Amino acid sequence: MEQIVGPAVPAGRAVVRPIGIRDVAITGGPFGRWQRINREASIPLGLEQMERSGALPNLRRAAGEGDGPFQGYRFQDSDLYKQLEAVSWEHARAPEAGYAEFVGQAAAVLARAQRPDGYLNSHYQVVKPDKIYAELEYSHEMYCAGHLFQAAVAAARAGVGESLLPVARRFADHLVEVFLTGGNDGIDGHAEVETALVELHRLTGERAYLDLASKLIDNRGKGLIRDSGMGMLYAQDHLPVREADTAVGHAVRQLYLESGIVDVYLETGDVSLLECSVRRWEDMVATKTYITGGLGSRHDGEAFGERYELPSDRGYSESCAAIASVHWNWRLLLATGQGRYADLIERTLYNAFAASTSADGLRFFYVNPLQRRNDLVEDAYLGRRREWFACACCPPNIMRLVASLGGYLATESEAGVQVHQYVPGTIDAGGARLRVDTDYPWDGVVRVTVEEAPPGEWELALRVPSWSGSTSVNGRRADPGDDGYFRIRRLWTRGNTVELRLDMTPRLMHPHHRIDAVRGSVALQRGPLVYCFEQADQPDGVEMDDLAIAPGAEPRVLAVQDLEGVGRTVPIEIDAVVVDEPRDGLPYTAKPSATSTRVTATAVPYFQWDNRDGGAMRVWIPLA
Repeated sequence: MEQIVGPAVPAGRAVVRPIGIRDVAITGGPFGRWQRINREASIPLGLEQMERSGALPNLRRAAGEGDGPFQGYRFQDSDLYKQLEAVSWEHARAPEAGYAEFVGQAAAVLARAQRPDGYLNSHYQVVKPDKIYAELEYSHEMYCAGHLFQAAVAAARAGVGESLLPVARRFADHLVEVFLTGGNDGIDGHAEVETALVELHRLTGERAYLDLASKLIDNRGKGLIRDSGMGMLYAQDHLPVREADTAVGHAVRQLYLESGIVDVYLETGDVSLLECSVRRWEDMVATKTYITGGLGSRHDGEAFGERYELPSDRGYSESCAAIASVHWNWRLLLATGQGRYADLIERTLYNAFAASTSADGLRFFYVNPLQRRNDLVEDAYLGRRREWFACACCPPNIMRLVASLGGYLATESEAGVQVHQYVPGTIDAGGARLRVDTDYPWDGVVRVTVEEAPPGEWELALRVPSWSGSTSVNGRRADPGDDGYFRIRRLWTRGNTVELRLDMTPRLMHPHHRIDAVRGSVALQRGPLVYCFEQADQPDGVEMDDLAIAPGAEPRVLAVQDLEGVGRTVPIEIDAVVVDEPRDGLPYTAKPSATSTRVTATAVPYFQWDNRDGGAMRVWIPLA
């Protein structure tokens, strides 16, 4: 059987099976646009930064080539590994000789830098050779190794990994020798290597990689990670994973850990791992998830806060957390076939993740707040998007997900084909070829045409998003099953078409009453898109922080348009008021004396913000 070219390829325990990046052609819509700018702008920028940021020069120093100080953070190697993964998936999607050349050249540097025993980490080889594995609570040594393993898997599946995979396997074998059979019970303070080891096992068949991933997961919560100064919650070492009920600590670490937990379940059948991960997912979604799908509410520790602690202006919602969320939800979807995980993938992709990159693909957000004030003091986090960061974990991470988007759209099973995300293009799955015609997410009509069909009856399953109030299939009301899918089983022939119509009526969303930060406010959502109000779209003289939604106001959808600096969009108008309250002394009063003026407020999709004037923005607007 041909190897599936995708980021997560479980063995036989998945309820639905992934298809490969090469099995999907995305031809339009936001996903198509993101892939185009990723190839034309973002990836070339990332390749330049591998030299400028020190990622490649550091490794040359580790190989004994060149001199000069070590550049960047102790985890600088991981930037290169994510860039290699992005290039590999992009090569798989649309082959390019330059990509294969870059992978080969980088692999040669890594091979020269790698120690004879397989160890590879430029920071510790150059700066702290006497501290190898002595600072695991914050060293990121296994974290970097994990990203190398994922890059090697991607390169191998894309057909450009001849020289990178041996480097990765030598390092993985070294980790096995030290931490599985060598008696060392150390755990990296930043989870990531677990999910990567499982995928390396899936590619190579080496059982020791899976066993090491299992051990690392089982050893969490035993106090084996020394305190880095951030506390035990920070690194998810406060409780064994089967006992923890809620997501805590550094958000990206928690989410990568969850991906590894579900991966190990998929390979071993240990149901207790799936059960505890689902339990935390349900709590996280209900109490710790932003309306954009963003995760992690605290700048302090890049961490999850308490339940319902979801501030808008200080929301962290790191871009890497959005990516890790997609990874976790995809594995849960494969493990269960439940549409609620595809729902959260959709919410995350179109909002928290999509907002991370500028319209031209050359600037990025590290954090994704839901409000920017008029008098913001710009900094590296809450200011405008930036071309690169000293800690550049997000940009190459964004690039690798965009390049592999085709792998997250559909699956197959013995029953047939399941379509999870609606994107114009073609899907080859289950022996069928499907053509998808849609202007989604601007329009809710999705037409799926069978261009090739296998013999006999088979089932086409279409996800019905939880936000669609009324849905029809071929003109008849269609209610999804408990798993969130509408299923059609029949004998299909070439030319058969199914038309899905989703309810795109804009909705005013109300927060849970325990979310104090936005109590009394509403947010605007249409289809999968969360909207925001930007200063650039409001009437002259109106400050964003004085806007409130007028009583009884109903949103009005405007025509599709191309907005300068933003691109194709569908704005929404709504009646609002500008509140004018005198300021005298303290900003509190026993007798409110505010006046208001009626205006029309305009909103655009959240993912398109910060592409114009850099002014104020709000997702949540008070009700007047």
